Amino acid sequence: MVAVVNGAESDLGIALPDGATVSIVTVGTDAGREVLRHSTSHVLAQAVLELFPGAKFAIGPAIENGFYYDFELPDGATFHADDLERIEATMRRIMDADQAFVREECDVATGLGVFADQPYKREIIERVDASEVVGDGTVSLYRNDGGFVDLCRGPHVPSTGKLGNFALQKVAGAYWRGDEKRPMLQRIYGTAWESPKALAEHLERLAEAELRDHRKLAAELDLLSFPEELGAGLAVWHPKGAMVRKLMEDYSRTRHEQGGYDFVYSPHVAKSVLWETSGHLDFYADGMYPPMEIEGASYYPKPMNCPFHMMVFKSSTRSYRDLPQRLFELGTVYRYERSGTLHGLLRIRGFTQDDAHIFCTPDQVVDEVVSLLGFVLSVLRAFGFDEFTASLSTRPPEKSVGSDEDWGLATDALRNALEREGLAYDIDEGGGAFYGPKIDVKVRDAIGRHWQLSTIQADFQLPQRFDLQYVGADGARHRPIVIHRALFGSVERFFGVLLEHFAGAFPAWLAPVQVRVLGVRNDHDTYAERLVDRLAAEGYRADWVRAEEPLGNRIRRAKLDKLPYVLVVGDDDVANGTVGVNPRGGNVERDVSVDDFVARLAAAVESHV
Repeated sequence: MVAVVNGAESDLGIALPDGATVSIVTVGTDAGREVLRHSTSHVLAQAVLELFPGAKFAIGPAIENGFYYDFELPDGATFHADDLERIEATMRRIMDADQAFVREECDVATGLGVFADQPYKREIIERVDASEVVGDGTVSLYRNDGGFVDLCRGPHVPSTGKLGNFALQKVAGAYWRGDEKRPMLQRIYGTAWESPKALAEHLERLAEAELRDHRKLAAELDLLSFPEELGAGLAVWHPKGAMVRKLMEDYSRTRHEQGGYDFVYSPHVAKSVLWETSGHLDFYADGMYPPMEIEGASYYPKPMNCPFHMMVFKSSTRSYRDLPQRLFELGTVYRYERSGTLHGLLRIRGFTQDDAHIFCTPDQVVDEVVSLLGFVLSVLRAFGFDEFTASLSTRPPEKSVGSDEDWGLATDALRNALEREGLAYDIDEGGGAFYGPKIDVKVRDAIGRHWQLSTIQADFQLPQRFDLQYVGADGARHRPIVIHRALFGSVERFFGVLLEHFAGAFPAWLAPVQVRVLGVRNDHDTYAERLVDRLAAEGYRADWVRAEEPLGNRIRRAKLDKLPYVLVVGDDDVANGTVGVNPRGGNVERDVSVDDFVARLAAAVESHV
């Protein structure tokens, strides 16, 4: 694919300096796939400019599992689904021609001339974008021997003939530079792989993911909805979905109570002074809703719960004997996410965090984070996840507060905790919050996707900004360290991930309806109703459906509702106090005593299966 020369990726045709250290990037590696995908995006741009004369092209990076390219079509035109077939055919013709990717370097003035009719490329050059230049104002170009030229740092595959295992997937809108005040461009997404087999496997995973899409399942199972009247990014929960949510929250509350947490509550809005003190108005204003002016003060809907918890701690004198103090809240927050980034429950504007803040002494931090990691993983396992990785996010280079020394201490504390726990992790350089580094815990779902869920952050900054203190063993006042922790991340997002993980077939302990009872005929309905009453009296969620239509239709509907258990009762069951058990994914059993079934249900609920 490409070479790595003295630590830097380069095209295979580069002249090697004496004594160079060289390695080769092969096609089946992550680095090789990135080059392959980025090269395919260039062929996409070449095809679009050939098919749509006058089109302007912007950027086309490789992304996870694929690539995209942004375009502006003449006269405000937009791509249609059938355009993708034509574009893909043109791309394959370019690949069959085996056109060479030829690198050139020029000065800024020459580069501006090459792209005289391409305003987005000119803007990149004028801003001397680091991703597109070699250094010292030298602009890097790639030409195909088919006459196409693009602005790019590279490297690329040697020729278009090295490509071909790709598929174009969809068209979407995207603001230039992600700025809502800039032009809306047309973005074409695609995927590219090293072999037909790898491409086919990926497309199969995408098809499975589409079947599991939580928005589709939420509508089919009547769990929740997103009415237009509410506004984008806001959901209402229907009874079945609300029941699952209640079960999630109840479990969370129980575990926190057992884990030594104190429960707190905070309001949904606060005056601007709170957000000025916390730093949110300096570093997070773009993610906040506009203020409401009331009685001469500006009130903001809260984007985070942490400043309120700082105020709880500050409300009285604390001793080192009181620490660590663990405060917990299921607190609803509001964040202005850009409309183009909203995605069902996975990216939403109003959501509830299972938020905890642990106030501790400096020597308690590592032990507390180790304990927190164990707590987090045990809860995630209870919800059906058993494969975990983590990322350690370090100080953002621009938007952050505090000294390098504090950041170093906090980062080292999190790293030590990860290593003591033995959890595999990578480093996310610059990915921390503005007030401290963080650990993000990721889970692997039923079809192999990774989701970032739980977050643990060490924070030296907010205790300083709010002037938090405790009295130490020496009688002097000391500054606590705060550990921020969201286990679900948000209840809404966690619910969406669970829904996709289980494909809507929640385990018995979480299912909104655990058992449905069906009489074979309407003269069995009285017995069915008595069974439901018994199950309800013992704390289980059961319903029954009158025998007003054929039994087969009612069983099929119960299967579509993905219920854990369907009980069918007929003459023998009424006479003998038994049921026919039709378990989800299992074999039908006849003449099971009611007591035996209830014991089986109890075991399934207790074991979270």
